[in-house]
Amino acid sequence: MVKQITRRAAVLMLLASCARQPIGEEYDGPEVTEIRVYKDRRRMELWHHDQRLRRFRIGLGQDPVGHKQQEGDSRTPEGRYVIDRRNPQSAFHLSLGISYPDAADVARAESAGVHPGGEIFIHGHGGRRRRGDWTEGCIAVSDRQIEDIYAMVRNGTTVVIAP
Repeated sequence: MVKQITRRAAVLMLLASCARQPIGEEYDGPEVTEIRVYKDRRRMELWHHDQRLRRFRIGLGQDPVGHKQQEGDSRTPEGRYVIDRRNPQSAFHLSLGISYPDAADVARAESAGVHPGGEIFIHGHGGRRRRGDWTEGCIAVSDRQIEDIYAMVRNGTTVVIAP
């Protein structure tokens, strides 16, 4: 009985050691200088100056048309932001934080008497198979894709989200 437990533990440890590390620093290609999101096409592209490096199909907020106005509206913001944080412990596998809301977003929400919302990320599916627009305003890709994006993109990278 002890041998069986030992063998099982050894197999599990071997499998764990072979697993892909999602946070990897293995990307050594051109710097990603800009992330471009095209909401109407459900596309996100990673760019190095004038060279497109990668393109991804994306899911958006459940009510994707128009700029995010307030917390809970399930819209993905539009405008120019930056990647300002990283979450390797995300419930959605991995995530990159987008600097929404900016000063203009806050002012617009205050003038309307509402909270602008926040916590907008580019993230994976978190092990769940999802299609379409299902987030609360974030930009979703597959778990495998967010692993690549997470390795390629650095904090401070510009994010342009177009209607």
